[in-house]
This record gives sequence, C-alpha cells and structure tokens, in this order.
Amino acid sequence: MPRPRLTTRVLPLAGALVLISGFCLPGAAAGSGREPEAPAVQPVTSEFRVQPLPALGALGANYNENLDQLNYRELQASRSTWVRGFYAVTEADRVPPAESAGLRAIRAAHDRGLRTVLSLQFPKTTVPFPRPGSAEMAAELRRLDRVLPVVLGTVDIVTIGNEPFIESMPSQRDHRLNDFYETVARHVIAARAGLCADPCSTHLYLGALNRLDLPANRTPAVERYLAFARETPELEGVDLHPHVRDQARIQDFLDYTLPRLRPDQTFLVTEFSLVWHWQQHMTDRIPAAFARRYGYSPDVQMWQVIGDAIEHPFPAHQWNDLLSQSPWFESKKHLLRDEMARFRGTGRLAVATYGFRQIPSMTANWSATKTPWLLNSVFAPLTVRPRDDAMAAPNYAWIDDYRLLQ
Repeated sequence: MPRPRLTTRVLPLAGALVLISGFCLPGAAAGSGREPEAPAVQPVTSEFRVQPLPALGALGANYNENLDQLNYRELQASRSTWVRGFYAVTEADRVPPAESAGLRAIRAAHDRGLRTVLSLQFPKTTVPFPRPGSAEMAAELRRLDRVLPVVLGTVDIVTIGNEPFIESMPSQRDHRLNDFYETVARHVIAARAGLCADPCSTHLYLGALNRLDLPANRTPAVERYLAFARETPELEGVDLHPHVRDQARIQDFLDYTLPRLRPDQTFLVTEFSLVWHWQQHMTDRIPAAFARRYGYSPDVQMWQVIGDAIEHPFPAHQWNDLLSQSPWFESKKHLLRDEMARFRGTGRLAVATYGFRQIPSMTANWSATKTPWLLNSVFAPLTVRPRDDAMAAPNYAWIDDYRLLQ
C-alpha cells in the first residue's frame, strides 16, 4: 500500500538552499481525566514562505549532546558561524524542554546570530519501536509535541533522528525502524506547518546514516529510509556521519546516497572523522624524539601518554609534539580541507560540522581500547592546559584549516 504523500511544496534550489518553514504545537487537552491521544497528522495543503540560508557548503562546530559547553570565545577565535548538537527527546520527561540546558544554549546561540543545527534523538537501544497507531506511539508523539515549539522557527535545521541505525536494538533495524521514523517525520512536518511564524526558517532533514562504506549496512531498511526522504517533498535531504578508517571510504557515502535522493535535495555531514584510523594506532610506540625530549621510555604506547595528558594536561607544545611527530596523525592533518573540498565539490552540501571540543565522556575510563574521539577535537580543554580562563587551546592539526574554510 503506498504511503500517503503530503502536498506542501518544497521550493527548488536557486543558488542558495531554500528553506521550508513551519511551526509551534498546540497543547494537549486538559481536564478529561486521561491523557489525550496525540493529534492525527493531517496532510498539509498550504504553501510555506521560506527564508533562504546564506549559502551552501558551510562548516560549523559540532557539540553533540554537550550544547551547554558552547564557548563563544572559542567560536569567535575559530570564525565559526554554525553550531550543531543533538537533543534526546526522552529528556522532556525529566526537564521541561524550555528549561533544558542544551535547548536553551542552542536558542541563545541563535539569538547571538549563529546558525544552528539540532538533531532530535530517539533513544531505542533498550526498548522496541512503538507501532504506529498504538498507545505507545501516541505517548511518543505527545512527548515530541512538548519539544517542537521550543525549536521550530528558531533552529535553522532540524534533523529527525540522530543516528537511527545505531541508537536502536539490532533486531529492530528493519521495517519497524522505518515505520517509526516515517510516523515521526510526518508528525514534525505537520507540526511545523501549524506552529511556525510566517515566514519560517526551519529546514527538515532525516538524520543520520552511519557506516555506509560497509556493504553490509546497505540494508532494505536503509534503502526505504532514503526512499522516504526522496519521496517526501518537505524533507530537504539526509544527514551523513562518515566516521571511517580509510579517508577514501568517505566517497562511498556520497556514491551510495546522492543518487538515491532527488536532484534538488542536499545533504548534511554533521559528524565525520578518521576515528577508526586513530584507534588502530593507540598501541603504537610513541615517537622516539618525543620519548627522548619528555623523558619517556621508548616502549611506552600512545594510549598511555594520552592517559598522562588526561590526568595532568600537557602544555600545548608537548601535546602538539606528540601528535605532529606521529606519522599516522600528521599525515592526516588536512582532513578538514580535503573532505570539505570533496563535499563542496558535489554542489549539494548544505552544512557540515566537525567535532569542536573535548568532553568528559571522551576521557572517562581511558584505556587502549577506548575510542579516541578526543583526537578529533578542534579545541582540547581536557588534554592541554588552557590559554586562559576563557578558552581552551586549539589542536594544531585542525585550527588553521578550520578557520580558512569559514
């Protein structure tokens, strides 16, 4: 049975990315003695007035779930004009969305003139997806309805889902995942139409696909996910998260995804890195010159010295020596330059964002097998002594290219 199509029209690209508008949700009815069912999502028949983004191909700062750590000195020093993070919708059960530290931070960034991307996360790693039409799905949508008025019309880009094919039970990554995200997407589309001021500025994307460089991950559910994005006019594209071992594999994401979208659709890359390449080298011996200069045994492994920097942050020159003298890292220091050229070369990149700041989860329980996300970060507050009380020291490898790419 074909899925119903919404009739709202997405205007085509015309030099700059055209935004779709929408938004702000009516509250649930009170006084009935029971929670009302979530409102049915009706086809949208009106056309939106839209505000275009300034240009395609921006590079911004990704904070993931740590939007409360936005540091405006660091953003200014890096010339950033975009910030991105994600918000777990389940948080609305604990903290009213208007009082959420992360949502307040991204709204404040918008008020200060920054452009913003927010991924709505639906954590399902321990619970199954609710069935469309069920009481559980109605409860899910009611929770979402508490969040949407806080972000629609303020956040420039909302992605529906953070990493659906990771943040779910492996046994559920089939039509059940598709049914859930299609239901949520239609609900967000209808909510935006009902809540947004005229003209509205919030664009909608489906978020994000991981490890598409591996053929095993190109499943029927992923094909249906991309087909839904292509067939839904209000969705402007999808988000990609190419964390890879080999830089050439990033091209595999584009080769697989772009032909499956409409020609007028664009894509986001709100996360990308060589973290699995870094992982392979954590048990390498440290550079001999570094060992001599800083009094280490030549047999000490990379992860151990990083652990020392976590325990007692290094001066910037020592941290930079550790990385720049390691050929596996130094040879990749132009990752941002090279990959932004790749993404921009398609003519279809809306926004990319890169890991901006080390956060505590990156250093907790540090070991040889801990995923070394901290090596991605543009600023290194957890392994390098700060320059002053107001901002952290940047990682030598990323900061110059990051600035030049603004």
